[in-house]
Amino acid sequence: MNKRKYDDHDLGAEALDQPRKLPAIGTLNSSRPLAASRTALNEPTTTVSTSAGAVSKPPSRPPSRLTRRDPPRPGTATTRSRSTRATSAPPKPSGPPTRPPISRIPSGSGILRQQNGPTSIESLQVASAQRLACDMDAERAKVAKLSADDRALSRQLASAKELDLDKRRALVDAVDELERIRIKHQREIVDLEVEAGKRAREAREREEELKVAKEDLETARETIASLKSTVAQQSGVQVTLNAQIAALQVENRELRAQLDDLSSTVSKGALEYADAQRKIEQLEKEAREAEMVRRKLHNMVQELKGNIRVFCRVRPVLPHDFVPPAVAGLRRPGSPADDQERAAVADLTFPDKEDHREIVVSSTSLNAMGQERKEAYNFTFDRVFEPEATQSDVYEEISLLAQSCVDGYNVCIFAYGQTGSGKSFTMEGGSTEATVGMIPRAVGDVFRAADALRSKGWEYKMDGQFLEIYNETINDLLGKGEFDKKKHEIKHEKQGSTITTRVTDVNVLPLSTPREVASLLRLANSRRTVAATLMNERSSRSHSVFTLRVSGYNAHTGTRCEGCLNLVDLAGSERLNASGAAGDKDRLRETQNINRSLSALGDVIAALGEKSVEKASEKHVPYRNSKLTYLLQNSLSGNSKTLMILNLSPLAAHLGESLTSLRFATKVNNTTIGTARKQVRGPS
Repeated sequence: MNKRKYDDHDLGAEALDQPRKLPAIGTLNSSRPLAASRTALNEPTTTVSTSAGAVSKPPSRPPSRLTRRDPPRPGTATTRSRSTRATSAPPKPSGPPTRPPISRIPSGSGILRQQNGPTSIESLQVASAQRLACDMDAERAKVAKLSADDRALSRQLASAKELDLDKRRALVDAVDELERIRIKHQREIVDLEVEAGKRAREAREREEELKVAKEDLETARETIASLKSTVAQQSGVQVTLNAQIAALQVENRELRAQLDDLSSTVSKGALEYADAQRKIEQLEKEAREAEMVRRKLHNMVQELKGNIRVFCRVRPVLPHDFVPPAVAGLRRPGSPADDQERAAVADLTFPDKEDHREIVVSSTSLNAMGQERKEAYNFTFDRVFEPEATQSDVYEEISLLAQSCVDGYNVCIFAYGQTGSGKSFTMEGGSTEATVGMIPRAVGDVFRAADALRSKGWEYKMDGQFLEIYNETINDLLGKGEFDKKKHEIKHEKQGSTITTRVTDVNVLPLSTPREVASLLRLANSRRTVAATLMNERSSRSHSVFTLRVSGYNAHTGTRCEGCLNLVDLAGSERLNASGAAGDKDRLRETQNINRSLSALGDVIAALGEKSVEKASEKHVPYRNSKLTYLLQNSLSGNSKTLMILNLSPLAAHLGESLTSLRFATKVNNTTIGTARKQVRGPS
């Protein structure tokens, strides 16, 4: 529709731009003679020769016949000539004028009577010419009028065309406006229909809501009616309750008076309790501070002395430790009077109740004469833990070593003792929070100490490895699958003034949280070599060494420090006859290697003591006699802080092994190896 509209508009514009062309007046051939009238065509003419030229003389007629003009017929030449011929004068004849021949007019024609004499003929010719000239003038006047009329009509036609074009444009605009109005009207109709549908839905919803409201009203009316009946019933009950309330108010006043008395008493007691609590907290704080000062001073003294510190821990009696009364033993003073316990428990006493540094072992035996002989052995260590001591009590004494590791010291903590004395429990602990061992606690303290130093510009990186030494062979407990056939070698590398120990081809894992250490412990325990002996049904047959390397860098000062924490769980020392390993080839070999490595450890400690006493730098220390001593070379020398935890069994059956362990620990405690040095490097 729009396309048709625009086409009509274009056609109208083109028609307006190109108006119709009318034939110009005077453009026809002016040399064409005027057409003769019907009378002239039907009648013969006479040619008269004058001075102006030859003139055709029509036949003589009455004047009225000569001057009358018949109306031209449609389609004749005269009509066409009038509509198209211009008003220009007829062309003048060219050439010299010639006298036209005088034709003879036949007699009796009735048209013109020939008169006698030449004057009459000339006068007729003049009259005929005058009449012809008058006719020509009249015709020219008509032609001029027609031309004027034609021009007026052309102007009217042009104005009519312009008006028609304006009307067409107005019509096109009106059609467009009508189309826009129609589209708008259709959109309004659609919107009204949508609105009407929406109104209808709202009306239906209102009707439904009204219906629900009416139902709710009916329900409310029923509820009101039931409530009115209930109120009427409760009105009687209210009277009774008012009487009871009055009685209760009297009783309440009495109770309030009693409560006020009690409140005053309680407030006085609370004040007294708060004062006592503050005093207790202050005393406890002072005691803790005094204890911490004592420990720090003690550690400073031990560090200046350069001794290897030794702790002694006696494990408690376990249910499976009881033996029949036939097994001879010594009774611990103050123990319950039970035959089985008297036979199982050795006589161990702890006379030093303040510093907890002494342990006394008493034994009774028969000499060759059958007489009873009593012997008492007194041992003194840096700290002695009784069977009632918890894991937290033990770690409290060694917690400062974690800070030393972060500060750049090499720290070594190892557990020594016979099989079944509680070494693994002391180092690794149990599954509960209260029974967590030294390894997880020390690692947790190292992480906490490193986090506390972040505010001072220190950033630490920690790596861990877990090895075992079994039959003088190093195994990687964090390796993939079973133990591979790789040969691990111990390398001591000197970097400046520090010496670092590295084991080839072992997995060193980066650690970011203490929880990762717990998972490493579980993995290592599942792979560690254990076996059943007469001393312990799950005896560790190897030495396990957990190493935590700590590298710190201070961005403010550019200082670097490197510390190493070695946590060692030694295999149990035992005699072949007591362990029952003599009859088993594998157990025999394991026991021999364990005892040999522990003997090498004693030789190294003895050599270090002799070297320190004699001040002889050339004194040889046999580190290479065992993989254990060679691995712990930097932890046993003067570059580290070393702590040995001696674990003892409280059973009388293990008294011989306990005495041997106590003597070995005393020798270690009396050894002086020099002062520990901090491994710190300046700005790189």
